[in-house]
Amino acid sequence: MKFGTKIIHSGLQPDQKPTGAVITPIYQTSTYIQKSPGKNLGYEYSRSSNPTRKALEQNVSSLENGKYGYCFASGMAAIDCILRLLKPGDEIICSNDIYGGTFRLFNQIYTRQNFKFIFSDLQSTKELKNLCTKKTKMIWIETPSNPMMNIIDIKKITDFSQKHKILTVVDNTFASPYLQTPLDLGADIVTHSATKYLGGHSDLVLGAAITNKKYLSDKLYLIQKSCGGIPGPMDCFLTLRGIKTLHLRMEKHCFNAKKIALFLSSHKMVKEVFWPGLKTHPNHRVAKKQMKGFGGMVSFKLKKNNFGIVKKFLSNLKIFTLAESLGGVESLISHPSSMTHASLSAELKLKNKITDSLVRISVGIENHEDLINDLSKSFNKLK
Repeated sequence: MKFGTKIIHSGLQPDQKPTGAVITPIYQTSTYIQKSPGKNLGYEYSRSSNPTRKALEQNVSSLENGKYGYCFASGMAAIDCILRLLKPGDEIICSNDIYGGTFRLFNQIYTRQNFKFIFSDLQSTKELKNLCTKKTKMIWIETPSNPMMNIIDIKKITDFSQKHKILTVVDNTFASPYLQTPLDLGADIVTHSATKYLGGHSDLVLGAAITNKKYLSDKLYLIQKSCGGIPGPMDCFLTLRGIKTLHLRMEKHCFNAKKIALFLSSHKMVKEVFWPGLKTHPNHRVAKKQMKGFGGMVSFKLKKNNFGIVKKFLSNLKIFTLAESLGGVESLISHPSSMTHASLSAELKLKNKITDSLVRISVGIENHEDLINDLSKSFNKLK
C-alpha cells in the first residue's frame, strides 16, 4: 500500500464484536474476563496489552516498515526502555545535537548507573572508528537534530554499526515516517515522541519504539510489561486519529517551512537559517537522498546575540505561540537556550552552537502568508 492508504488501514480493522465499529474503540478497562484460570480472550491485564494500544502499535510499526512496535507513556519513556536493553559499563556513541530531555536522561540519570555516553558530531562518520571500543554497544542519532537541524547519513552509520555488531537507534521524531524510514536504511530501532507529528494536535503525550528484529522485540516487550511505562487507551485513540492525516499535514508543514526558511534567509536581521531544504545546509545532499521532504522545523539566529532582543521578538508575535513541543497543526516558536535545552551547561550550549540568538520554529499548517506577515511585523518592532 502507498503511505496515504497505509496510515488509514494498516494494522487496523473494524471491531468485529459486538458492534462492528469502523474506528478502533477506546477500551477503557484495566482487566479482562478469563474463561478459566489462565485461559483468556487474548488480553489479561492492560499493562501487558490493551486492544486500543495494540492497534496503535501495529499501525505505527507499519508506517515505519517495521514488524514490531511498542508504545509508551511519553517519548522519554520509550527512550528509557531502549536504554534498558544495555547494561552498566556499556558505552553509547551519540550525536552531540540532541533533544535536551534526551541529554538530561543520558547525562544525569544513566551516567549514575555507570553507562558511558560519548558525544560527537556524527554529520561525518570519519571519527566513528576512533570513538568505538569493545564496550561500544549502541550508536544513537537524531536526524534532523534538535535544535540545529543537523543531518546525519543514516546508511553510513548503519553500515559501520553492522560491521562492528553495534545497535543503531534513530530518533525519527522531526522527520516522521512520512519523510524517512530509518529501518529501511539499516537501523535496528526507530523511536518517536508521538506527542509531536504522529499525534499532530498538541493534545497528548506518547512515545513509540519500532524494530524489525524479533530478539529486540521480545526484550522491548519484556521491559514495557515489567516497568509499566505505558500510555492510556484514550491517548492511543487520539494518536490513531492524528495519524490518519499525517501525510496531509506533513505536506503542508514542509511547504510552509520552505516559504518561511526562504523569507528568513533574505531578512537583514537574520544571521543564519537552519533548514535541510536549503542548498546552503552542510548536508543538504544527504537530506535529499534519505528524506522524502525536508520537514516543518526551522531554526535561525538573529544577527545580534542579545537575549533581550530575542525576548522582545518572541513577545511581539501574534500567530506563533511561544511554547515548547512541536509537530502540532499550530505554529509554535521557542528559545532553545532557555527552554528545551535549558538543562545543558553553558559550555555544552556553546559547543553545540546553541546561543541566545537561536530561535526554533515548529511551522504549522496555517496560511504561510499570515505566518510570514507575523514574523515580519515582529522584526519591524525591533528597529
